[in-house]
Amino acid sequence: MTESSYLTATAEAYDAVAELYADFVRGYLDRVPMDRAVLAAFAECVRTAGARPVAEAGCGPGYMTAHLRDLGLDAFGMDLSTVMIDLARETYPELRFEVGSMDALDLADGELGGLLSWYSLIHVPPQELPPYFTEFSRVLAPGGHLLLGFFESEGGPVVSFDHKVTTAYRWPVDDLAELACKADFVEVARMLREPLEDERFRRGHLLMRRQ
Repeated sequence: MTESSYLTATAEAYDAVAELYADFVRGYLDRVPMDRAVLAAFAECVRTAGARPVAEAGCGPGYMTAHLRDLGLDAFGMDLSTVMIDLARETYPELRFEVGSMDALDLADGELGGLLSWYSLIHVPPQELPPYFTEFSRVLAPGGHLLLGFFESEGGPVVSFDHKVTTAYRWPVDDLAELACKADFVEVARMLREPLEDERFRRGHLLMRRQ
């Protein structure tokens, strides 16, 4: 796939299932205490580093952006899917949501104190992924934090799988950390969580700091 084709395919796929997806993730955070702990650590790191805003790149229906707000962050969200953004604005009218692509963020250099990419890089073909980390590095202030959520490959190489929305990829945690480090990030922490009964794959979480 070319860059434009996979972005278009991803946006159209999420447009088509936006309401079903919003129903599916509703209440998700209530049953994943380890995930909540990682998000809380991210929020504390961002608050400690200063008072800059935080972006959720690939925010979907906005529930995670709202959670960041509840953790005390000045958070806003962006997503490729216009239908997802419409749902987010309707559900959380007090928050800011914008249509946009993670590889070309409409933000100034160093504008952010934190950036959350929660299972939003999973649809990017592996060969296309490095520029995303370069863009994340550009918009984060030095000392700003990046938190990644992704499907971990459990000892194997990068591999595609039949995600319910559109093709996605599972990554070795070391390989993903290495890509981020090449874009001027340093690893702060990592957490791997085994799947719940209704989940197929191990979940990976990487907390990185912009040097």
